[in-house]
Amino acid sequence: MIYTITLNPSIDYIVRLDEFKLGITNRTVSEEYYYGGKGINVSLVLAELGLKSTAYGFLAGFTGEEIKKGLSSEKIKTDFIWLKQGNSRINIKIKADDETEINGQGPFIDEKEIEMLMQKLEVVKDGDTLVLAGSIPNTLPDDIYERMLEKVKDKDIKIVVDATKKLLLNSLKYKPFLIKPNRQELSEIFETKIVSSQDTEKYARKLQEMGAKNVLISLGGEGAMLIDENGEKHTEGVQKEKVINTVGSGDSMVAGFIAGYEIKNDYSYALKLGSACGNATAFLPGLATKEKIDELMKKFI
Repeated sequence: MIYTITLNPSIDYIVRLDEFKLGITNRTVSEEYYYGGKGINVSLVLAELGLKSTAYGFLAGFTGEEIKKGLSSEKIKTDFIWLKQGNSRINIKIKADDETEINGQGPFIDEKEIEMLMQKLEVVKDGDTLVLAGSIPNTLPDDIYERMLEKVKDKDIKIVVDATKKLLLNSLKYKPFLIKPNRQELSEIFETKIVSSQDTEKYARKLQEMGAKNVLISLGGEGAMLIDENGEKHTEGVQKEKVINTVGSGDSMVAGFIAGYEIKNDYSYALKLGSACGNATAFLPGLATKEKIDELMKKFI
């Protein structure tokens, strides 16, 4: 079984405008709502690929009710913890000449509720995959990822971490199967501007030396680079279509990589399917669909 954990789920409110101007009233051209959070996105794309997963996390308030209701009609199993205080966040994504995001903070989570999540991890068994993805509410301790990984450290499972800075770095001692920073996040981790392919590879290998087995770097319009656990470098480009939406593209790539490796136990194939899924989301208003993934996968193979 694949388990995804989203500590800070959201409703993503996407607004499209011809032009966005500060200091005046702006009128939308179109509006969309999606139930988001990186782990949830991974579960949703896995479902499109025919893989079952269980989504864990926290929900709160009227927005949490809406997320729960929306996901109940989807093809994933959910097992969220209901919080006593606050509301699940709303993230605003403004699509105009440029993309602008305003992300909410998330609800208050106390120690008893954290312990409830820890107890859920007891069902994870050898052979399973555990995906830790995304930011954390500011009421959670910085070591929350470490505490979860400590809970499962004696189990023979694949750990996938898609997070930034300390959340990612502090997970490396648990030797995750896969991490997926993008180039900007790689630059932030090592406090240097990384632009070239050579430097991208150099710092990806440093993360591998620090504990990660496989390092997948998403490069936006340049594609993706994988340094696999055998030290081999793999690269994939992108397909040429109109980019509609980049939100969730990285999460889709993670889902595709997990599915690809589950299917063929081959890193090259996993990167191709991950790239197809990431591209599919970029070319659609929402997350990747099976039809679009299948269409693009034919171009990657």
